[in-house]
Amino acid sequence: MARVVVIGGGIGGLASALFLSRRGHHVTVLEQDPRQLSADLEDNFLAWKRPRVPHAVQPHGLLGPVRDVLLHEAPDVYGAMLALGAREHHEFSCLAQPPAYRPGDERLITIQTRRLVLEVALRRAVMNEPTAVLLVGHPATGLEVTRSTSTLHVRGVHSPRGRYPADLVLDCAGRRSPIRRWLAEAGCRAPATESSSTGIAYYCRWYRLAPGARRPGSCARTGSASTFATGGVFPSDNEVFALSFVLSTADPSRAALTDPVVFEAAAGTFPAMRPWLANRPVPLSPVLAMGGLHNTWSPLADGSGPVATGIVGVGDTLVHTNPTLGQGAALALRTAQWVAVRGAGEKDPYDYSRRYHRWALRELRPWYDTQISADRAIETRLRKGIEGTDLESDERAAIDACAREDSVIMRARARVRHLMAQAHEAYAEPEVRARLECWRSSHPHTRDIFDGPDRTSWQSILSAGQSRAR
Repeated sequence: MARVVVIGGGIGGLASALFLSRRGHHVTVLEQDPRQLSADLEDNFLAWKRPRVPHAVQPHGLLGPVRDVLLHEAPDVYGAMLALGAREHHEFSCLAQPPAYRPGDERLITIQTRRLVLEVALRRAVMNEPTAVLLVGHPATGLEVTRSTSTLHVRGVHSPRGRYPADLVLDCAGRRSPIRRWLAEAGCRAPATESSSTGIAYYCRWYRLAPGARRPGSCARTGSASTFATGGVFPSDNEVFALSFVLSTADPSRAALTDPVVFEAAAGTFPAMRPWLANRPVPLSPVLAMGGLHNTWSPLADGSGPVATGIVGVGDTLVHTNPTLGQGAALALRTAQWVAVRGAGEKDPYDYSRRYHRWALRELRPWYDTQISADRAIETRLRKGIEGTDLESDERAAIDACAREDSVIMRARARVRHLMAQAHEAYAEPEVRARLECWRSSHPHTRDIFDGPDRTSWQSILSAGQSRAR
């Protein structure tokens, strides 16, 4: 069995370590953050300061692939998440009558939970594995490399405590990983990194339902929109939920949302958010802002093949996608599973790296491209404050409206959301296409629903909230 060193103990790193160790490989995880997680979730949530992982305290809805991979590779971890308070939400739960079952429907489930619940469950499982070692507060400081013909080969990792030899190194250090710099310093040719600014900012606040209060029903809408802002609700674990705003980074009004009084005043004008504030929930956090994000594609390979062998990237190190579609954890776990199933690549490292890159281009790259297209459309609308009037926005509005009544359309939309099919595949199926065309012929003027305030009302709300805050 192989020796594997994992740089980074986030979701991708922990999942990779767990899946590999359960196949008999010897795995060492080097995690530079020194925090030891306590038994109490709340002690770990907001008190854990993670400047390199700003999205850790932002709301999450874990998509179907997270559940799929865990049930296949580590059902005990999934059971632990449910025991820690995570909830399952099926896409069909808002329909008055569930549709006749079709294969795959059981996978259309979102896990409603904070990211921390998944991390805690994974970390505890890794710590119980006899062939895995998790070293917390133990950073990687460099790579040990050799040159074979024109390609560098990574043979181990250096840390302040010494050297860790490896048959395979997994770079799970995230979007700020130093690995590419270390490889360049060792003489490796630099593959191109693609990056696309999102131009989107996020503002969220966490709450707990008041004692005795009930969360709105499963059919309650979780999103509202103005032309320049969207407001969302993220039901989570243990009666915790988050309210979240998305605006363009070019919007000067967004800074006012950092005041909790202003934030709640604004949230109260969005129909999807208002019911969650009605029973006076208990605030758990200040308003948490996140911006300056980029979608990035950073493979350790190019058109000429791998730039180095013995090392591959997993998770945000390889593909970092903006949170609007919630793809990050799902893509990370799918990648961890591929690495574990294919082994540690010790027989032919070059072929292993080449196959990995081909798989990533086929299975991950399309979702990266989808995210970029979605973010550009969202940012353009938010920045310009315009209603969609093009054919693409009309089609999307028709799909959203039709899905609330038609289980076939809802299933197609859910398959796209849960990364089971690209939109051009799901909506091109004959049955789906026919139903959409029928809907659009009887609803010719379907447009996006903007049920939030207009710009004038928004400014008044923010000004009034700022006055109350003083």
